[in-house]
Amino acid sequence: MEFSRMVSQFLEQLIDKGAYVSVLGGLKNTMIIAVAGLVIGIFIGTVIATVRVFPKYNLIPRLLDKFCSFYVALFRGTPIVVQLLVFYYVVLPLLGFNRVDSIVVAIIVFGMNSGAYISEIMRGGILSVDPGQMEGGRSVGLGYGTTMMKVVIPQAVKNILPTLGNEFIALVKETSVVSFVGATDLYKAFRSIGSATYEYMIPYITMALIYIVVVMAISLLIKLMERRLRKSDRRN
Repeated sequence: MEFSRMVSQFLEQLIDKGAYVSVLGGLKNTMIIAVAGLVIGIFIGTVIATVRVFPKYNLIPRLLDKFCSFYVALFRGTPIVVQLLVFYYVVLPLLGFNRVDSIVVAIIVFGMNSGAYISEIMRGGILSVDPGQMEGGRSVGLGYGTTMMKVVIPQAVKNILPTLGNEFIALVKETSVVSFVGATDLYKAFRSIGSATYEYMIPYITMALIYIVVVMAISLLIKLMERRLRKSDRRN
């Protein structure tokens, strides 16, 4: 049967010829880029969200707010693959960096892109916290920044945890474009297997199944974290 032949070719390439090494490496790179990108994105997004909710009483907060608004519009308004290509082939060479590892570039770009989205998520989370929390922190002598970091933002993170989980899932799936700058991810690994056997159906179906399993594992992890946080709230 034709299907059996395709499966046999795929297994031969995957196991006998060692393509599984490239697949495991691609999976590792996919997760490194997604996790590191999410961490960078949370940091950038928290800073931007804090700036955007900061009272605009003088010039500096207003200028920072304009810059943050431009940043968010720029990264939300262009596709991630365009950002990767521009950063890798235009920005870095102009700055004199011609041999930067493609994985590092992908982490930076995905982090900056995620930061734009997470800033809006975080801003919504901060605004969902009772304003009395900020007033209470200020009334006991805490500064605006200290109250924001120690009182408001921890509560905001609880509110937006499911949405952060969705952002992480989106990052995992979007890493399939990093092959445009030479990085090896799951897509590139399975595409190489397809190129070697001239049969793409089985490799791509297998790749899709791996993405599904990874996404299901992330979703389960997020649910467990939410359940733990709910139990913590009940104890308090």
